[in-house]
Amino acid sequence: MSVDEARAAAERAARDSYGRLLALLAAAAGDLALAEDALATAFEQALRTWPDSGVPRNPDGWLLTVARHRIRDVWRSAAHRTSAPLDDDVVDAAAADPLADVDPDAVPDRRLALLLVCAHPAIAPEVRTPLMLQTVLGLEAAQVARLFSVPPATMAQRLVRAKRRIATARIPFVLPDRSVLVERLPAVLEAVYGAAAATWRQDGRGLAGEAQHLAVVLAALLDDDPEAWALAALVTFALARRRPGPFVPLDEQDASTWRGDLIAEGEAYLRRSERPGVPGRFRLEAAVQAVHCDRRRTGTTDWSALRTLYLALDAVAPSLGARVALAVVVGRLDGPDAGLAALPPQPDPAFQPWWAARAALLVSAGRRGDAATAYRRAAELADDADVRTYLLARADDGPPAPTSPQISDPLR
Repeated sequence: MSVDEARAAAERAARDSYGRLLALLAAAAGDLALAEDALATAFEQALRTWPDSGVPRNPDGWLLTVARHRIRDVWRSAAHRTSAPLDDDVVDAAAADPLADVDPDAVPDRRLALLLVCAHPAIAPEVRTPLMLQTVLGLEAAQVARLFSVPPATMAQRLVRAKRRIATARIPFVLPDRSVLVERLPAVLEAVYGAAAATWRQDGRGLAGEAQHLAVVLAALLDDDPEAWALAALVTFALARRRPGPFVPLDEQDASTWRGDLIAEGEAYLRRSERPGVPGRFRLEAAVQAVHCDRRRTGTTDWSALRTLYLALDAVAPSLGARVALAVVVGRLDGPDAGLAALPPQPDPAFQPWWAARAALLVSAGRRGDAATAYRRAAELADDADVRTYLLARADDGPPAPTSPQISDPLR
């Protein structure tokens, strides 16, 4: 086996299983930083040995075994024995070897426990969701930094401090009782949402599928929380429309290729989120996605329903993304000039969907020169290479007016 093949196998294992393996190790060891170091050692060893020995039949089990041995070595080391606090629980746990029962197929409850550890009150609120995205869902620090519009170095420092805080506060890696679970829920929902938004173009068996799986498990665990079920619906609808390959705007996609089974599953989750009174943010966003997905059945998009939903969303949970999407809907219903007037003022820092929406509306208004400039700016801001390629083609070719804003986040 070549080095490149071994590297590809290790990258696939990291993409598909990192969060699951880390959660298992951290829960068993009670130490997030130690679990991360041990798993990093396992991946490094894989890259050294797999080119000669071949990829094992069960890569996850192999990585878990190596990481488990690494943790045991640390526990036995003189440095650890002299630096670790004398704690009866730790001593007892080490004697009982909590790593002995770690099973790579024992998912997903320990990942949920780790998500809730990251949402502990001892962790600064602004870093809880980024910490979940990196440690449990496997996003790189640079990806997390982009999602939160902060410099990568700043985000890396925040994450390191948060992990130290988990250790010094000795936060237990267990599922808390229901009252605590509800208190920490908003940050967990945001993390799952962020993971889905950042990975929606990945293979459904990868992190995008993992985010949907976690959302469903979380909703089932809480059972009667409407926002948890709504998020499960939202992520499932997005997965149903996942389309690998070159970027195609939502309105130009062939709805017959969308997965009917996942749309039906999302609709079932959305029905479970229905409650009397004012709907929450995720319920409204899921309803927006339900309207889009209904095009698979009807062949048309109900733009009036979308306007109603976006107006409600702006009232319940105002955000720049929702206002940009509303402006696009206004442009469809009332004309491009009305859509341009409905766009919020040019944001600072720059916001990619704002520039993409402005470009699409300018094309519809016949202002192709201004549209080309806006398309190029949107392309500069795009994280996804396929989206960037598409936007640059729009800027260069001056194609017919598009019907959607080429926003790279399908969850809006």
